[in-house]
Amino acid sequence: MSVNKVILIGNVGKDPEVRYLDKNVAVANFTFATTDRAYTTQSGTQVPERTEWHNIVAWRSLAELAEKYIRKGSQLYIEGKIQTRAWEKDGVKRYTTEIYADTIQLLGKKPETVEAISAVAAPPADAIAPPPHAEDDLPF
Repeated sequence: MSVNKVILIGNVGKDPEVRYLDKNVAVANFTFATTDRAYTTQSGTQVPERTEWHNIVAWRSLAELAEKYIRKGSQLYIEGKIQTRAWEKDGVKRYTTEIYADTIQLLGKKPETVEAISAVAAPPADAIAPPPHAEDDLPF
């Protein structure tokens, strides 16, 4: 048995880039930062704050949510799975690791249309899975 599950709480690094593929399927990409706070160990050693950057991919209704409500600086709760892609550029094999979002919840200051956000943020699991071989349709 195996589990591929990620839970993140942090802030959006830049406005989402949303594209529409064949059959009007939306996909959004944005950067997301999570930060470990600074602390002092028992021996007095100062450990500085550390920020980790993640690439988030959201499909269909979650991509539409991102397009309408998510902006740089937005605080979010994201659940998803880790996926690594590989491609070749100029004869060099390259890799990227992405978080494919299954759930996105807006945190912090609530927008005026909370009902609309709640309905879009938690679609059925089969409604948010990427279409088969959707990665092949992406231009990167």
